[in-house]
Amino acid sequence: MTSTNLTGPAWPGTAGAAPRVGMFLPAVTAGLSPDTAATARLLAAVSDAGLDHVCVGDHVSFAGFGFDGLTQATVLAALHPTLPVHTGVYLLPLRHPVLVARQIADLGRVAPGRLVFGVGIGGEDRHEVAICGVDPATRGRRMNEALTALRRLLTGEPTSCYGEFYGFEDAVITPAPAPPVPIIVGGRSDVAIRRAGRLGDGWLGIWNSPRRYAAAVQLAADEAGKAGRTDPPQRHAMQVWCGLASSREQARDILSTAMQGFYGLPFERFERYSPYGTPADVAEFLAGYVAEGCTEFNLIPQGPDPEETIARTAEVKRLLASRVAVPATVAAGQR
Repeated sequence: MTSTNLTGPAWPGTAGAAPRVGMFLPAVTAGLSPDTAATARLLAAVSDAGLDHVCVGDHVSFAGFGFDGLTQATVLAALHPTLPVHTGVYLLPLRHPVLVARQIADLGRVAPGRLVFGVGIGGEDRHEVAICGVDPATRGRRMNEALTALRRLLTGEPTSCYGEFYGFEDAVITPAPAPPVPIIVGGRSDVAIRRAGRLGDGWLGIWNSPRRYAAAVQLAADEAGKAGRTDPPQRHAMQVWCGLASSREQARDILSTAMQGFYGLPFERFERYSPYGTPADVAEFLAGYVAEGCTEFNLIPQGPDPEETIARTAEVKRLLASRVAVPATVAAGQR
């Protein structure tokens, strides 16, 4: 059995650098649209606007609705030659790690260095978990076991697992992705953050404050130290729903309609952590996370028009970059 290597690929984000900003395409299932030409045009617009990556979600059957994250990632990677694709997040406990390792390895051959694999336990719809033959109460333990096995499988070396949920001997998945695929662990709870510290290359937060973000990064580092890791996870990010329009009122209306339709819950449950308004309004909200060290965002922007939404998301990135550049310039002048 191979040992787990938690040294991930070099992370481009550095302190004082402009945050990297990616987005989910305006249509949540654009990666599965039969109109691949239209999807390719959206991807080109994202790239041309200067955004850093695109994101995909993952659900087997969320109140009957679904979209496989790795299938979407493969389609989007095939439709654009350079854009990285992030899964945010893939419900790993619902799958077998050997099969997932093969999918990731194959995508790594098609689009080397372009996949960032975000994973989570899900749970918004417990029925979704149950119909996959998984007891919802075991999601966390399954994630620990699957993630440990997956990391070993992705080294390309013979891997065995004798666990509570998965059992296999001398599984080999080659060729191993080169460069290695970063694995980012999502989740709001301390348990998820500690999991990122032990087994992830970073943590992906959602619906938490800047103060909580900073505390989570420290908790992940502390857990990494307890696990004997010499390199704490570094690739931390925030995933944020946002509304972008010409006015706060229009942006709120669009965002609240989208989120209530998707989650089946009142928008007020999410409003505290879901900014809306002009790009300046959204950038102002995100600046609090940047101040706490966040260097990457996965935005889920909602707007009146796909092209306008892409352009406004790019403006959010530009405004955040200008906020970072000003203090750096001042500091340089003081030296």
